[in-house]
Amino acid sequence: MKDTIPAATGHQGLQERLNYWFGNPALLQLALTHPSVAHEHGASMQTNQRLEFLGDAVLQLVLTRELYEKFPAFDEGPLTKARAQLVNRRTLAERARQLNLGQYLIVSRGEDLHGGRERPSALADTYEALLGAILLDGGYDAARNFILRQFQAAFGELSAIPELENPKGELQELLQATSTEAPRYCVASASGPDHDRLFECTVHHGGKELARGRGKSKKAAESEAALAALAKLRAAPESKP
Repeated sequence: MKDTIPAATGHQGLQERLNYWFGNPALLQLALTHPSVAHEHGASMQTNQRLEFLGDAVLQLVLTRELYEKFPAFDEGPLTKARAQLVNRRTLAERARQLNLGQYLIVSRGEDLHGGRERPSALADTYEALLGAILLDGGYDAARNFILRQFQAAFGELSAIPELENPKGELQELLQATSTEAPRYCVASASGPDHDRLFECTVHHGGKELARGRGKSKKAAESEAALAALAKLRAAPESKP
């Protein structure tokens, strides 16, 4: 697509990096305007805060739908945790750095002198504001396509199951919804030298082995077994009376 903005005023290099060209260059300019500018030039000046609010919403919506479709066997808890991994402030700041947004960020002189262009919070906010600007400029499909391009690698890094902070707790909660019996873990084997042990653990419930897991410690192997059991239980069709 041809760039519709002169290079001197339209941030041509940034738009090429984004692989998105704005029909309304004022939206891009607004997305790059840090709140410190308003403090310096007057409270009536618009900054990127409202666009940040909008961008946060569209980012959450797009990723929520993708996670919902990518992991049909999982309920709200694991999906929420997986989404949180994708959109934490550190991650968004890093995405802003990859796009070199700091170079284009419009900040007050004081903010610039104190390293405001590379401040993680400012970069994360600007990234969300950019998403809001794309939404207003090109519509939902344009914003969605941009977000999915940006997060394609991150989705690839997610395993078949979203990483859980406490898989053993999640498994116990799931099982005890229909039974008072807690899952039981056993060490099936341990191999390797003392400095490089490999454990294999099983998890049992109702007299049956649910799954197995391996890890460099007993705790890690039990967690992997719990993850495997969760995947199996949530993927299985519900039993019918």
